[in-house]
Amino acid sequence: MNTAVIACQDITWNPITRSSTFAPHDREILTQHWHPVAFSAEVGDTPYAVTLLDEPIVLYRAGGKLNAARDICSHRGAPLSKGWVQGENIICPYHGLHFGTDGRCTRIPSEPNANLTERHRIQMYRAREEFGLVWVLMAGDDAPFAQMPTWHDSSYQRILPPSIDIAASAGRQVEGFIDVAHFAWIHHEAFAERDNPVVPSYRAEVTPYGVHAEYTSTVSNFPKSLQHRAPEGFEWKRTFDVYAPFTARLAVNFPEPAHQLVILNAASPISARKTRMFCAITRNFDHHLPLDDVYAFNRQVFEEDRDIVELCRPEDLPLDLSLEIHIPADRSSTAYRRALSALGLGRAFTS
Repeated sequence: MNTAVIACQDITWNPITRSSTFAPHDREILTQHWHPVAFSAEVGDTPYAVTLLDEPIVLYRAGGKLNAARDICSHRGAPLSKGWVQGENIICPYHGLHFGTDGRCTRIPSEPNANLTERHRIQMYRAREEFGLVWVLMAGDDAPFAQMPTWHDSSYQRILPPSIDIAASAGRQVEGFIDVAHFAWIHHEAFAERDNPVVPSYRAEVTPYGVHAEYTSTVSNFPKSLQHRAPEGFEWKRTFDVYAPFTARLAVNFPEPAHQLVILNAASPISARKTRMFCAITRNFDHHLPLDDVYAFNRQVFEEDRDIVELCRPEDLPLDLSLEIHIPADRSSTAYRRALSALGLGRAFTS
């Protein structure tokens, strides 16, 4: 049971709940990394509620910037997301307390002459926008961040499919995304074939940021309806880069020279057993095709993954490699588990 209070400078607040779904040590580590929580377009000057690592968070724009705060008033615990923004302040709906973008209380309507101290502030978190998403860092001043250079390349089309909720840990979801051996079995309706199950030898390594893997095979990346565009025997190169703990980028080289698809799989650990998967996509070809087709194919692939990932046991991702068997085709996933261990996460952690 995690009953530790949450601290900001020399100020403490009582915990919101009596327990966390995360092991305390692992949760402390995860708070020190950036996690996606919403689409940028969802956040305006109306408070927007999200959850990260079991913590309710309110997002809003005020004072010319994006803000993220613990979604609980320091006075009587009301959710600030039920309030509103006025100027540079977010206002609590219960007693009207005003809080500035630095978290300090600027006004108590019932006590206009109150001596406002540091004890009156609310907990603020660092927030940033990248790849059309809002990211939050709950602890620390900064942390390594995922890279997607094509998002800023004007020759690439930007695509943001709807998010997908998964009743599984973020670690399980990310490992499924980088797994290359399941194509023939899980994605045989979307793009792969069950009569092409062999995984050629490939390279995967732990890096300072997470994992790098390069995989070449004859498994096409076109949807079944466009398989006629894949030359027979073409070797598809897929390059994976995992930014630990829960963000992974996949770059796929297509048959036409210089044609490339890049997918950023950004898993948000809402709780130990619930993950919201955000996806940012870029491509430098087929700009004229309907985006609805991209959304539909993307959802089909990720729902096929979801159907199996939600059933995997144990729910926690075993970081002790002796707890499960491994085969050569698992190079990417075993490297990923080593990368999570390198962050200091536990043998079998709840993500």
